[in-house]
Order: sequence, then C-alpha cells, then structure tokens
Amino acid sequence: MEFDLENSLTSFEEHHSDTVPNLFASESDHMPSRNFLHCLKNSGFNVSFRQEAISLLLQAQYSCNYDPFIPYLAVNYMDRFISKQEIPQGKPWILRLVVISCLSLAAKMKNTHFSVSDFQGEEAGFIFDTQTINRMELLILDALNWRMRSITPFSFVHFFISLLELKDPSSSQPLKDRATEIIFKAQNEIKFLEFKPSIVAASALLVASNELLPLQFPFLKCSISSCALVNKERLLNCFIALQEMVEMECYESMLDTMSCTRTPLSVLDRHCTRSESETASTTSITDGSAVPEIKRRKLNGYGSK
Repeated sequence: MEFDLENSLTSFEEHHSDTVPNLFASESDHMPSRNFLHCLKNSGFNVSFRQEAISLLLQAQYSCNYDPFIPYLAVNYMDRFISKQEIPQGKPWILRLVVISCLSLAAKMKNTHFSVSDFQGEEAGFIFDTQTINRMELLILDALNWRMRSITPFSFVHFFISLLELKDPSSSQPLKDRATEIIFKAQNEIKFLEFKPSIVAASALLVASNELLPLQFPFLKCSISSCALVNKERLLNCFIALQEMVEMECYESMLDTMSCTRTPLSVLDRHCTRSESETASTTSITDGSAVPEIKRRKLNGYGSK
C-alpha cells in the first residue's frame, strides 16, 4: 500500500482522535538531529552538499515526472541521514549515491516505479550497480532506525484546517493547496529545519490564510494559536520566517518580470499571489494589526527569535 504523507500513522483517509496526539508526540523522532542545524551553519561543505542534493532531486522530479511528494520525502530521509552520518569530503560520488538511494526509498514508500537507469548515465560521471545502491539504502535505513513513515508538515495540515471555522467551507481546498506550495518551498531553506513539522504546517496555513482570506485571518490565527499542542513562540517565529520567504519570492518574481518587459503596462499586469495592497502590509500574528514591510516588523521585535 502506498504511503500517504498526510496520514503518517494510519492507512485510513480520516484522522482518528487518538492519532493527532501521537503525531505531536512522535514528530521529533522524524527530524534531523538537534545539532544538525548548527553543523550546517558552520560547515560550508554540508550546506553545499545539501543544496546540490536537493537540486539533483528536483531534476529527477521534472525529468522523470515524479509526484512532488517523492523528492520531498527523499529530502527528509537525506536530512535525517546526513545529520547522523558524517559525509567524507573529497568524494563527489557519495553525493549522487546518497541521492539515488534516498529517492529509491521514497519511491518504494510511494509505491512508484523507480529506475536507476533513468537517474544515472555516463554523463553523470558515476554508475552504481544495484548491490551498491541496496547497501547504501540499508545504511540510510539503519541511521533512520527504519522510521520510513515520516511525519512531515503534511501530516498536520488536515488537523489544523479542521480547527479553522471557515465562513466558506469550499475555501479550505485553495487554502490547503497554497499551504502545500509554501511547505514545498520551505524544505529548500536550511532555517526551517529547526522547526517541528507541526509548527511549519500551522505557519504555512497562517501565511496562506493571510494571502487568501485576509479579513478572516485574525480569527483563523486565534483558532490555531489557541491549540494547546502548539508552541506559540515557535509558531510566531516560523510564521515570520515563512512570510519573509514568500514576500521575497514575490519580490524576485516581480524583478524577473520587469527585467523581461518593455512597457509599464505589462509590469502592472504581472501575476502575484498577493495584491499590491496586501503585499505592502503584513498582518501581525499577535494582534491582527497591519504592520508595513519586513523591516518595520523587525523593528517592533517581531523578527527576534
């Protein structure tokens, strides 16, 4: 049976009442080791290793038309593995072997066909036989204590949406879709590794609701913040970081559009996930008031961790 990232502890589509507490209690077991983020910040090699690995996984996703959850799961495996296993420098073949093995494991969990020949070729410079890949898979499994049903932010999205009292129930799907996009992008950023999956999920939904349902945002914020299982300080820190990531993405998208346009009119017609008025101000998670721009929010102490 295919592993569903939204239902990490059960094969059923619905979330049972006893499942949610177990998710919160177990999520730390599916995160990189505590000193991993510190090591990344102090090791240029580990950072470049991770960046190149993610790049290879995204290439595989597009070239092989994989479900985006497969490379996402593969990155989860890789982060947890390299946080416990020191990667020797000066051996570039290890990077590709780790990536192939994590991708193979993720494909198996998602019950998806994975062909090594589709991912490696002579142009890659390294060719690995099945036995070598299987040995690396076992090494990864051992480092992960065979916890392959990873608890990720997607495991909590349904739960947090159920806490929201949406005026229009049909808006839950767009909200979930936008939060999913944000969660995918957050995995590429090292700083989000320090947050628990539940915090990332809750924060992504808040950012999405701030974009799509700005008038309801204060009420939705209260619904999630009042959850006893959520650390409010960590939620605030993650929300701010995700909000800045989204704003920077929108800003870079605007610059890309302006760089390839010739008329002011086409600039005004650019696509952005938020309107001009919403981009100019960000709703505070603490009191629902409008706080213009990232810099002002930091001056008010919102950027401190």
